[in-house]
Amino acid sequence: MEIDRISRGIIAMLQRDGRCPYTEIARRLGISEAAVRARVQGLTSAGVLQIIGLTDPGNMGFAVMALIGVQANKDLNSIAEHVSTWPETTYVVISAGSYDLLIEVVCTDNAELLALVERLRAVEGVRSSESFIYISRHKLNYAYEPEPEPDETAAVVPG
Repeated sequence: MEIDRISRGIIAMLQRDGRCPYTEIARRLGISEAAVRARVQGLTSAGVLQIIGLTDPGNMGFAVMALIGVQANKDLNSIAEHVSTWPETTYVVISAGSYDLLIEVVCTDNAELLALVERLRAVEGVRSSESFIYISRHKLNYAYEPEPEPDETAAVVPG
């Protein structure tokens, strides 16, 4: 799916406020509400955009957040798919570098984290893991500003 200037504008507005009315988006972008609705449907169907209620895990009773680096000795996709089904995992990626997988988890307490780490180490193919417990979070942001099109990056002449 091509992401043009209009789609970028829709994405940017919905990232700032996921409940922004389509009429407001249409007015600001100079298109019809029906066009906004069709674009949003196309973006969500293509997997480019999700409109969700974003929560702060710390305010939802998850006192412990951690990133776990995993070294594996076999099928990374199988391990990633398996741990992705666990309710505690919020982020699972296959990575390059010291760790084959990076897994972000949220737990209610250290005992739950310990049980999760033990369960992870029992997964076939997991060789070792290292947990990095978050002590203080300074930024939580899932809004990625779409890259502007070349014509949108024209230099502004100071006035």
